[in-house]
Amino acid sequence: MTAFTLEKPRQARSAPAARPPRRRRIGGPPRLAVIGPLVLYLVFTLLPFYWMIAFALRPARSTALVPWPVTLDHFRTVWNGIGFGVFFRNSVIVAIAVQVLVDVFALAGGYALARYRFRGRKLFLIGLLCTQFIPGAMLLIPLFVIFRHLGLINNLASLVIADTAFQIPLALILMSGFVASVPVELEEAAMVDGCSRLRAFLAVVLPLLRPGLVAVGSFAFIGSWNNFLFALMFMSEQDRFTIPVGLSYTIGEYSTDFGALAAGGIVAAVPVVLVFALIQRYLVQGLSAGAVKG
Repeated sequence: MTAFTLEKPRQARSAPAARPPRRRRIGGPPRLAVIGPLVLYLVFTLLPFYWMIAFALRPARSTALVPWPVTLDHFRTVWNGIGFGVFFRNSVIVAIAVQVLVDVFALAGGYALARYRFRGRKLFLIGLLCTQFIPGAMLLIPLFVIFRHLGLINNLASLVIADTAFQIPLALILMSGFVASVPVELEEAAMVDGCSRLRAFLAVVLPLLRPGLVAVGSFAFIGSWNNFLFALMFMSEQDRFTIPVGLSYTIGEYSTDFGALAAGGIVAAVPVVLVFALIQRYLVQGLSAGAVKG
């Protein structure tokens, strides 16, 4: 007998997958029309910073566009000559104190606004919002009279009190939004397990509010760091000046030391830039939560 073997059918080769056709942009402005204005805006924004760095690093009588040779004499003049180190220390003390106080008051007030319903709550929130339209210059004379009677003129405590009072309304609005974004069921579950309301708040809610505390505290820190008006009015002794007031004294009646002014501006801007770089995402969360919740 003849043996027959069945031949395995050959598998058909799969056709190569067809590449999806490239999508063509239909309508819309050309790419140059979008990138061009952005580049111009970027140049317009960064050019003042470049000039400030150039003035701070080039010699006093140099007019070159590129700072060469590089010198740090202006930084030494600012730090040692006009006492910028004292101004920097005062600004740090005031800004950190304001940040801590605003965080504490905003945490307590924001929790009350988010968790409790009471008569006049919406009116109170509207009142907090309206306080942002009042310029600080309108209250300079009343504040000066109050601090003079309290003996707080030429005292950093006056700056801490005034800056904290002006930063609290916005901080309350933002913090109430953060607290409202935390489900109340988490607190109720903790209280069912035997926790008091305070213990439930500290153990459950407070860790979730860390981004809100960072955002609110950073706003308070930056606002106090850049405040010029209060420090100018309440401080008359040089060893009590903050950075904005100290920088203003580099501008003379007949001449201005632009190198020292630029060097002081760089030193003053470094902490603010670092704060923004470190907590940028928390700032965005704070603004969005405060705008949507409440």
